[in-house]
Amino acid sequence: MKESLHCRITKERLYKLRLYAVRKQKTMTQVISDFIDSLPTYVEDKRSQTDKMVEK
Repeated sequence: MKESLHCRITKERLYKLRLYAVRKQKTMTQVISDFIDSLPTYVEDKRSQTDKMVEK
């Protein structure tokens, strides 16, 4: 089952996304999904980094 995502972006960004998708021969959904998949699974909390520095 898939979910939908709605967001507001400027016309310029939408045009840029469409142009990129056409050049890569992908849908805009594929481009966005590829970007999301490239993000790290776990993003460390900045507070955790600070705690590690204090412990030293």
